[in-house]
Amino acid sequence: MIKDFKISSSGLNVTFENKSEDFYPNIWLRDHAKDEINWDKRSSQRKTFTASLDPNLYIKKALLNKEDQNIEIIWSDLDTPTNYDFEFLFSQSLNFSSKLKSINTWTKNHISNEMFIKFDEISREEGFIKFLKKIKKFGFAVISDCNPNTGSVEKIAKKIGYVRHSIFGGLFEFESDENMADSAYTQEELRPHTDGSYSYDAPGLQLLLCCHYDAKGGESIMVDGFRIAEKLQKEDPSLFNILSKIEVPGNYIGDGVFLEARRPVFKIDSNNEILQVTFNNYDRGSFRIDNDSTIKFYEAIRKFDYYANSKDYQWRYILKPGEMLVFDNWRLLHGRGEFNGSRKMAGCYLNKEDFDSICRMNNI
Repeated sequence: MIKDFKISSSGLNVTFENKSEDFYPNIWLRDHAKDEINWDKRSSQRKTFTASLDPNLYIKKALLNKEDQNIEIIWSDLDTPTNYDFEFLFSQSLNFSSKLKSINTWTKNHISNEMFIKFDEISREEGFIKFLKKIKKFGFAVISDCNPNTGSVEKIAKKIGYVRHSIFGGLFEFESDENMADSAYTQEELRPHTDGSYSYDAPGLQLLLCCHYDAKGGESIMVDGFRIAEKLQKEDPSLFNILSKIEVPGNYIGDGVFLEARRPVFKIDSNNEILQVTFNNYDRGSFRIDNDSTIKFYEAIRKFDYYANSKDYQWRYILKPGEMLVFDNWRLLHGRGEFNGSRKMAGCYLNKEDFDSICRMNNI
């Protein structure tokens, strides 16, 4: 809530009920005017020609409407007043923490049966929102009681966004296949990794449905990469810095393609908060940097990979036919235990932007 404000020649100082304050420059406020002249409500696009704004514009008058919680401003270059509501001003405050409180980083001991949700429940709005919150909070969820075929995968995918096409196609099915150029098609243990390290824009979500299981072993493995990043940032900032600065190439060579992309293990924002984890020791390409940095880099990935392969950091579960694992590939590493027998999976990828979009649409 807005408690008070004060006009100056260069902007507006706003005091909120939680006692935080912020100063909004005139040019920023004017550029964010959302009246009929400056804003297209239909498309949510700015109509203002920002370059034409007078850098010396000023506030002629302002009024606080406490009931509606907005500040009405009359600008020196506009004839009609412009409203700025509390939610907008507070969300844009430099003192507002953008770190999502809905995210809980975890180790093995923090995970319980709350990860599960039934397929039919997701068909209802309340259940779908509950499902999205699970993924947002923990990075993954398990959907039970699915029909064991690609139709179930497609239905869930289309509720979130649209199926992403890649070198594996759109919707895909797979079993162990020694002719494929990917370690995921073997029956050997698949150590925790992220997919798409060789793509400029790695897949955001991955859906994996168990269609058939007549085997021993083959646990699905989930590891919270954000949790490892937090631990390294606290324990050894120098190693965290290495992993957030050195761009590591990822390669996919085979099946008629040679794909490569480069990015750090930890992608961080300007506030040093983690945005994305990219780690795939199978697909890591060859590269050279100066020798001192090379030694530090190997020390850093050795420590990261040690945690990722520690069972204290792993959620392990054998998917049964009709159970679908949905996880955030920008946050979680996934793997699979060694198995013997027959195991058939179906799945697809979704873009990260589509998951983020559906979460914003549902205020998650």
